[in-house]
Formats: sequence, structure tokens, C-alpha cells
Amino acid sequence: MTQAARQAGRSVALWVALAAGAVLAWAGAAVGMLWATLEADERTQAAALLGPRAALLMFAVLMLLAALGWAVPRAYRRWVAAPAQLVEEARVLLATDTRREITTSGDATLQALAAAIVQLAAQRDQLKADIAEQVRAASRGIEQERNRLAALMSELTQAVVVCNLDGRILLYNGSARAQFRALSQSPGLADGAELIGLGRSIHPVIDRRLLDHALEKIEQLRQRGLAQPSAQFITSTAGGQLLRVQVAPVHEVQAAADGRGAALNGYVLLLANVTREFEASTAQDQLLLGLTEGSRASLGNLSAALEMLDYPDLDEAQRQRFQAVVHDEVAAMRSRLQDLAARTMHGQATRWPLEEMLGADLVAAGLRRIEAVPGLRTAAAEVDATLWLRVDSFSLLQALASLAGRLHDEYEIKLVQLRLAPASSPAGHAHLDLMWTGQAMSTETVMSWETDAMQSGGEASALSVRDVVQRHGGEFWFERERVRHQAFFRFLLPTADAQAEPVPGAGAGGLRPTDARPEYYDFDLFRSTDASRALDERPLAELSCTVFDTETTGLEPSQGDEIIQIGATRIVNGRLRRQESFEQLVDPQRSLPAAGIAIHGITPAMVAGQPTIAEVLPAFHAFALDTVLVAHNAAFDMRFLQLKEAATGLRFDQPVLDTLLLSAVVHPQQESHSLEAIAQRLGIAVQGRHTALADALVTAEVFLKLVPLLEAQGIRTLGQAREAAQKTFYARVTY
Repeated sequence: MTQAARQAGRSVALWVALAAGAVLAWAGAAVGMLWATLEADERTQAAALLGPRAALLMFAVLMLLAALGWAVPRAYRRWVAAPAQLVEEARVLLATDTRREITTSGDATLQALAAAIVQLAAQRDQLKADIAEQVRAASRGIEQERNRLAALMSELTQAVVVCNLDGRILLYNGSARAQFRALSQSPGLADGAELIGLGRSIHPVIDRRLLDHALEKIEQLRQRGLAQPSAQFITSTAGGQLLRVQVAPVHEVQAAADGRGAALNGYVLLLANVTREFEASTAQDQLLLGLTEGSRASLGNLSAALEMLDYPDLDEAQRQRFQAVVHDEVAAMRSRLQDLAARTMHGQATRWPLEEMLGADLVAAGLRRIEAVPGLRTAAAEVDATLWLRVDSFSLLQALASLAGRLHDEYEIKLVQLRLAPASSPAGHAHLDLMWTGQAMSTETVMSWETDAMQSGGEASALSVRDVVQRHGGEFWFERERVRHQAFFRFLLPTADAQAEPVPGAGAGGLRPTDARPEYYDFDLFRSTDASRALDERPLAELSCTVFDTETTGLEPSQGDEIIQIGATRIVNGRLRRQESFEQLVDPQRSLPAAGIAIHGITPAMVAGQPTIAEVLPAFHAFALDTVLVAHNAAFDMRFLQLKEAATGLRFDQPVLDTLLLSAVVHPQQESHSLEAIAQRLGIAVQGRHTALADALVTAEVFLKLVPLLEAQGIRTLGQAREAAQKTFYARVTY
């Protein structure tokens, strides 16, 4: 039996007791008044008459009480509980966009009232839909501009972040998401998602003082009359990466009242990871310095030795010694020059970032490039149109054209084909084959072609085919298909799925259009500032929340049960941000009970080798920083986190809201406040329950539906919601 059912039972029992007490009091009063009107002899006669029948009178009283016990609960459910539940159901339809039938246990009149409420709600929804359509029609121009902005941002390989004056992120593109995840100190945990998110602060990545200084510099430039001022600086992150940051101001549309121009209300950041660039530049400087200093010393020694060799009276032993000096210094200079050439070639090999490219597009570009070789024809063989590759297309096309050109020049091959297919092993790779029919070649020839500098269309490259292959982390070999009388060069290349994020410093690197759409923006955050009001006074609809859930080995955190999965999502400005999620399996370092596996489906094999809670909790703590925590039955999940405070040194001391308690606030008459029951009551589809992230997403949708219901009861702020929740029966539950 649920706590709500027990509470309802106590209410019914109280009503029965009150009704029985009232009847007995009325009967006692009536008998007392009647007894007071009798004379002494009449009382004696009445006592003699009723005395032998006392048992019968007692039986009648008990029958009356039994009748009350049968009638009162039914009357309570019909005329008290049923109308109260109908009111709660009606408030759901009134305050949310939920559409469903209302069922009631009341009489025909109450059922007719429920049907009328549903009809009125449907009419209201239709009117709202009509108004929304009119608003959409009037806003098509704005929508078109927004789509243009989205298309523009998706094409940018530069990482772009827009912040308000508090440093809260209100827009970022796919390149920025990739860049921030590359900057994460825990990139292997939950995809490194703890640094980026709408409503999150930029200051954990970029020091606030640097940004304040940049904005001050921009303001000075603006006052000097510069139309489009900007500032730039380089900073280091906590993970040791170097960021080049360009800052541009965002102003209000309207000018200030004093005529000095529009006020500043935010700024745009253009970010680039220059760690590798800086390291390469430093290494080159060191190499040039070594070459300069070493050559200066060598030239001095050579000059001195040559001067001594000019003396005619120099004996043979001294002449040989000075000749040895010349020989050694020349060898040293040659070694330094070879080292410089090798490093320069390596720099050329690694200069261009890998980019995501549709395999079919790469094949088409390769065929066009090869056809530019005089006397060569091309054709496409089998090409998997669904494969995305992660390649440096420029150098790879050079390699294909170079090999095809040598086939034509040295073996008189007239026709070559390109074939693309996924590799069976290793996973996450594909085979790109340059095929021809005709003469094969020796292993020595293949090795020579692989290591020689590439030649394509009369243009020479410092790179070899082997350099290109190594740049891709792949392989290259030659094979023959004797049955078809064909031969081919095979490139083993990484697919895009194998490395979904660009390398640090490489920008977005050709993110797919479906992934790069900047669905991450909320310009309402321009109006939000940290200093605007205290957190407890913030409206529920304006809160930045981290909605989370845990899966555990059992239900006794104090008895050794452990977290095996954490899932979380974000709510910003009353909107659920599904794209901004945190999901991570955890190795509990203990066995998993079979009963729990049947519920959450997480097996020992799934958690084996996963990070421990000591590794995962810091990343989740960073993900939830500066937000209100929201969970269903939050006391349970928070107890697991609190027990890890001593071991990790992390405290989750932000405010916590519990959807179970909030549901009890808005629906005190409902028998169940389980997550499934609340979701069904609010018209929320539940899919994939009992994974941490799926439960967190359902909890987030429940919370968003509860907010207008709380506001309808006058509970509008965080402080009011916390106070109301603590007054419910469920707030007494501890773990």
C-alpha cells in the first residue's frame, strides 16, 4: 500500500469516527433530554421496561455504527474525494498542454462535468493553436532570419560562443561544442560534456578578469570612434591547452537615452586551440636556433682549420688533424640540415586537419583529379554511399593522382577504378582501392612508390604516399585478384564514426550538416544577470537546472550499495536541452545483484573497466555547477552523492527540487506519485525507463509540466517551491 493510500485511509477513518461520534452525541443528547422530562416513577418504569432490553439497544447502536462505517467512506469518495480529484485533473488541463480524457469515480453529474471540462479544454487548445498559427504567420520573417543564422553557423569551422554580460552562454555552434569537449580534463567521461551548455558560465574555461579587461579595451576603442572594436588574447586552460580568443561586443538594438550609443549587453567569442600551433612554432624556433648557433660554431672551426691548412710548412700529422676537423664539422652541419628537412616534411604532413567527408564525394573528387592525367580514363567500382570518412582530402587526392600517373607512365595503364567499402577489421575503418587491369609489380617497386616524393600533374610534393597514410593513422598495401586479373593499391582510412570530434586545434573539421546545426541558442538569456535577484526569489520558469538520476546496485546507500550509472540533462529558461546531456556507466567495484539487473539491465560486463565513482563524480559535479538539482525521490539519489563527499572532496550544496514532493503539492488527492504515474497523469510518453538518462529526461518533462501547476497555486519561486515541498508527507522519508 502506498503512502498516499494510507493517508487517504486515515482521512476516511477520521470521517467515520466523526460521523459516529456525531450520531452517538445526538442520540445521547436526545435520550438525556427525554429522561429529564420524566417523573421519578416514570423513570423507574422506563428503567424496568428497558433494562432487560439493553442488549437489544446495544445491538441497534452497533448496527447504526456499522451502517455509518459502510455509508460514510462511499459518501466521502463520491462527494469529497471525487470532486477534489476532478479539480486536480482540471487544473492539469488548464495549466499545461496535456490532452487526455478525465475519468472520475463520482456520480453521473460529476462525470458529465468532467466531459464538459474536457470539451472546454479542447476548445481552449484549438483557440491557442489558431492564435499560435497567426503568430507563426506574422513571425515568418523572423523565423527565416533565424534559419539563415542557423545555416551560417553550421558552416563555420570557427568555434563561436555568444555570452551575456555575466558570462552565461546563450549561443554556441557545433565547432564550439567539439572544441570544448576537446578541452575537457575528462574527455573519456560522458563525452566531456561538462564545460559547454546554455546558461553555463564561460569562466571555468576563460578567466573572468581576462574577459573584463578585453571588454574594457573594446569600450575604450569605441569611445575613440572605432566603429567595430574588438580585442584578442591568448589564455591557457586548466588542462594545459592554449586558446586564442577574439572578443567582439554585442549591443542593444536601441541607443541609450543620453545618445551615447547602444549599451553593451553581451559579447561574441571566436575560439581557436593554438596548442599544437604554438608547440610546432616553438619547436621550429628551437630547431632554427640550434641550427644557427651550431652552424656558427662549425663555420668558425672550419674557417680556422682552412686557414691552418693554407700554411705550407704544416706537417702531415697536423694537416690530417685539421682535415678531420673539416670533415667532422661538415658532417655535423649536414646532420643538422637533414634534421631540419625531416622536421619540415613532418610539419607539412601534419599541417592540415582531418575533416569529415562523405566517401562518395571523395571518390568523385578522386576520379576528377585522376582524369586530369593525360591518357588516363577512370570509372567508379563499388562505392558504399553511406560511408563517412575522416581524411585530409587534399593530400589523399594527391596520393591517388600520383599513383595513377605512375601506373600510366611506367606500365601504360589506360583505365583505373576507385572502390570504397567498409573494412571488416579493424572496426571504424574503410578500404579505398585504386584498381587496374594489367601488369602487376614487385614488392620492391611498391615500396619505392610508397616512399618517393609524390608527383601529380607536373607538380612535386615534399610528401610521400607513406606520409599521407601515416597522417591518417592508416595502412597501405598492394594486392592482386588473380581470378579477375586485376591489381589494386589499398588505403586503410578511418571512418568519421571512429573519431567523431576534431582533434584539438583543428576546428570543427567538416562536421556533418546534421550534427553541426546550431540548435544551441537562447537569446532570452541576454536579459538574465546573476545580480538580478537572489536564487530563492528566481521564478521556477527561469531556473537553470540539472535534472539527474542514478542507477544503483541496490536501495541501501548506507549499507554499501553503489552507483553504477549517472544520467543528467539540462533545463534552461524553461526549456529542456536534450542535446546537453551527461551519461556515464560506473564501475561499483562490487558485485551486481541479479534482482537489480532485471530492473536496470546493466550487467557486470557493462561496468567492468568503466571509470570508478571517484573519477566520474568530478565530471558530473562540473556538469551540474551553478544549477539547481532536480530529481525524482531526490533524497535517495542525494544520499549516494553525500556519502562520497569525504572520499572525493566534492559537495553538491546547491538547492534541490524533488518532483515527487512537488507532485504531492499540486496533487495531494492522488494515490500514487511514482514517476510513471505522474507522467501518465500529465500526458508524458515514457520510453526507455530504468536507464539513468532516460529517467532524467522523463523527470525533466515532468518538472516542466509541474511548473505551471505550481504557479496556479501561487508557488512561483524556487524558495516557495522548496518550502511547500517540505510540508508534504513524503518529505519525512530518509535513506
